[in-house]
Amino acid sequence: MIVSRETMEKLKIYQALLEKWQKKINLVAPSTTPHLWERHFKDSLQLISHLPQVHSSLLDLGSGAGFPGLVLAISQCHNLSVTLIESDVKKCLFLENVSRETNIPVVVINERIENLEGKLKGDIITARGLAPLSLLINYALPLMKPESFCLFLKGKEYESEINEAKKKWEFELEIFESLTDSRARILKLTHPKRITADDKNNSRC
Repeated sequence: MIVSRETMEKLKIYQALLEKWQKKINLVAPSTTPHLWERHFKDSLQLISHLPQVHSSLLDLGSGAGFPGLVLAISQCHNLSVTLIESDVKKCLFLENVSRETNIPVVVINERIENLEGKLKGDIITARGLAPLSLLINYALPLMKPESFCLFLKGKEYESEINEAKKKWEFELEIFESLTDSRARILKLTHPKRITADDKNNSRC
């Protein structure tokens, strides 16, 4: 993945801050700290090719250390307006620190996702390592517009997560190979709808 020199400089600042804060609070799995670029930064950057070419609002659910939302904001692709949603106060302070030090404007919301229904909506919903797919859809749906889509980075269990989600939800899905892990996938999901008891009864007819 090719990024501009300016973007790379900001990502290096981000990485240095992550390494510093990681000593005090658990931002990423300790086992991944020797491989931050490949495991976290590059993994997030691969979503750029799946973003629209027009200005869009992006909501990143359970941002944690900022992957993928803050990385996409720093990449400055297509003039994204990025909102990072994180319930942990210390992680929010970290996200605000990176935003300030890289001079990249983002909105950081210290709140549980389920408390935001009716308060904001985004064109794109992202999440990485937050929850199983079925629960992610439950989080995302109240924050989606009719034409919004979700980009979820999923690991090797993606197929079982999809099968479980289909027991509760109808949705349109595109699956893309990950550029950083042959076992992982990027799930692009649109038009989610909860399956009701009537839907189940009709399917038996």
